[in-house]
Amino acid sequence: RRLNVRVNIELLSISNPVHKKDLAVRLTDDTDPFFLYNLVISEEDFQSLKSQQGLLVDFSAFPQKFIDLLQQCIQEQNKDIPRFLLQLVSSASVLDHTPVFLNVVETNPFKHLTHLSLKFLPGNDAEIKKFLASCLKCLKEDKMMLEEKLRKTEEDLTRQLSYTQQSLSEKSRELDKLKNEWTSYTAALTNKHTQELTNEKERALQAQAQYQQQHEQQKKELENLHQRSIQQLQNRLSELEVINKDLTERRYKGDSTVRELKAKLSGIEDECQRAKQEVLSLRRENATLDAECHEKEKLINQLQTRVAVLEQEIKDKDQLVIRTKEVLDATQEQKVILEESTEKKQSHIEKLETTIKSLSAELLKANEIIKKLQGDLKTLMSKLKLKNTVTIQQEKLLAEKEERLQKEQRELQEMGQSLRMKEQEACKLQEQLETTVQKLEESKQLLKTNENVITWLNKQLNEIQMGKKLETSASAHGGGVRTALPPHAMPDRPSFPSSGINHPISPLYAFQSFPEPAHNKNVNSQCPGPKIHFNTQLSKMNRSPDVQTATATSHPANKENGDNLGLESKYFKKKDDSIPLRGLSQNTLNPEYLKPFLPPKAQPSLKAAVTPASAYFPG
Repeated sequence: RRLNVRVNIELLSISNPVHKKDLAVRLTDDTDPFFLYNLVISEEDFQSLKSQQGLLVDFSAFPQKFIDLLQQCIQEQNKDIPRFLLQLVSSASVLDHTPVFLNVVETNPFKHLTHLSLKFLPGNDAEIKKFLASCLKCLKEDKMMLEEKLRKTEEDLTRQLSYTQQSLSEKSRELDKLKNEWTSYTAALTNKHTQELTNEKERALQAQAQYQQQHEQQKKELENLHQRSIQQLQNRLSELEVINKDLTERRYKGDSTVRELKAKLSGIEDECQRAKQEVLSLRRENATLDAECHEKEKLINQLQTRVAVLEQEIKDKDQLVIRTKEVLDATQEQKVILEESTEKKQSHIEKLETTIKSLSAELLKANEIIKKLQGDLKTLMSKLKLKNTVTIQQEKLLAEKEERLQKEQRELQEMGQSLRMKEQEACKLQEQLETTVQKLEESKQLLKTNENVITWLNKQLNEIQMGKKLETSASAHGGGVRTALPPHAMPDRPSFPSSGINHPISPLYAFQSFPEPAHNKNVNSQCPGPKIHFNTQLSKMNRSPDVQTATATSHPANKENGDNLGLESKYFKKKDDSIPLRGLSQNTLNPEYLKPFLPPKAQPSLKAAVTPASAYFPG
């Protein structure tokens, strides 16, 4: 069933004897005064509620979040399928003083999600009486407030009524005055309007008589004007008849000219038909010419492509021509010099010719000189031809050298790019080298600390072995009787919780074989208990720089302890930064158990030293 419930949430702060806060939630029904359920949540109760229901909110923020959930339920209550519901669930069929659960449920297509579930206890008689008393008190306070409001409103209404009655009487008096004024004003207006109407009628009659006189005068003037216009029109008609006769004569003449023009037009039409036939023939020729033109355009496009290719060749040849022009300029300069020399010689010849006329002997000599000059000219021309051939050959050589230069420049660019790539690779390799060097230094430091720990462990093991030997010798000399030490004289003994033994163990018994737990049986199936190989020369070998001696000593240890103790082969591979230590359990390498046996200076470096050893020697 559905029910409208009032939820009151209060934060109660209690400072006596200890300052603490409680959250009080109360469920009531306005229609049923005996419907009362209470819930008080302290900070300790909220912690248990938080752990039970997986809440992510603190106690300070919980009331506001609870209020937000209730508001979402209020927003969704009027919908057919509400998303948020507030469920009040009780174990009994009827709500009869049994604990109930208030659930804030979110519905989705998959399931109902309960965001919060609070257990409310029903109110006992005292609480119900207290609640009813508070309700009665509230109702009385409301009644008092309403009575005061009613009294105030009555007073206000009476004042307003008296004020309105006074104003009404004043308004009625004013209305009577206005009515009297209005009647007198209307009578005066009617008299005034009647006088104005009579005056206006007289004026209208006078104006009508004046307008009639003016109309008659205008009528006489218009008749006179009409007669004058008729006479003018008759005169104009006679003139137009004369003009009409002239126009008829002109018309006859025009008809004769039109006949002549028609005859000419027929001749022109014949010529036009002939011209049309010629146009048709020309159009046909034009179509054939268009087809030829289209074919020629195709040829032109092909030729243009060829022209573009030839232009490029021409450009190349132009460069050659420019070079040849430079050579020609040089030759032309030489030619100009030669021409100047020839001109000078010709002037000299002319002078000689003038002298030849007077002297024939000198003429013969001059002829010989001219022949000699002509021979020199021929030799000079032959030399010029040789120079031209030499310059052409030199240009060819220059072109070949330029091509070689371009190829070499390309090769240089490629080499530069490869150089840059190799420089980048070198930088990367340098960075990798630096990182590996840092790792090497760190591993060396770890090795040193591991060596120190191993030497100390060897010393401790040797001391234990010596103590064991002394005890055995003492027991042998004493006739097999073992003396018992008092409990206060016993040394501190480490316990090994990971191996399943919590009571203190003697130093000798700690390294004996113990029964393994169930999950380690498969691993140590080949060897029932860990065996210890005491290597007294281990510290000396680790101090030496040669790595081969250290690895050589590890082989007999493997032979003594078995094949591989049930471990994989990767744990027994040779590693540069590993320590040749065999047979120790994980508890002996634990820094917490080694602290009592270490000096105070060696304890800080114990964790850094033990972690890599445990990585390579798992328990």
